[in-house]
Amino acid sequence: MHPFRKAVESGDMDAVAALLADDVVFTSPVAFKPYPGKAITAAILRAVSRVFEDFTYVREIANPDGRDHAFVFTATVAGKKLQGCDFLHFDENGRIDEFTVMVRPLSAAQALAEAMGAQFDRIAREAAGQ
Repeated sequence: MHPFRKAVESGDMDAVAALLADDVVFTSPVAFKPYPGKAITAAILRAVSRVFEDFTYVREIANPDGRDHAFVFTATVAGKKLQGCDFLHFDENGRIDEFTVMVRPLSAAQALAEAMGAQFDRIAREAAGQ
């Protein structure tokens, strides 16, 4: 099992953060602009772990060189079941430098947007180290 998947499935968000490159760029399924940087990405991922219920990875797809991975998942947000995929690119040091998330269906993406919006003040405080 990939270390990222193991960390997420065990709820070890410190281990997840340790896998992020300082210059990681997080692309959200519900926000127009990407979020650059380790602090904000780690804070977003902690918030996601709070709003997702019944989160499960169902498939892991990897490029033979190990630098690109897709982790297909299911979860529930505010009673809406969703399917999604984490697309990760790893730099030459084995750290995640690109993290893109896609989810479906639209009703679940909207529920995710609302739930994450409610978390955003806390995300900003966590990213600032407060």
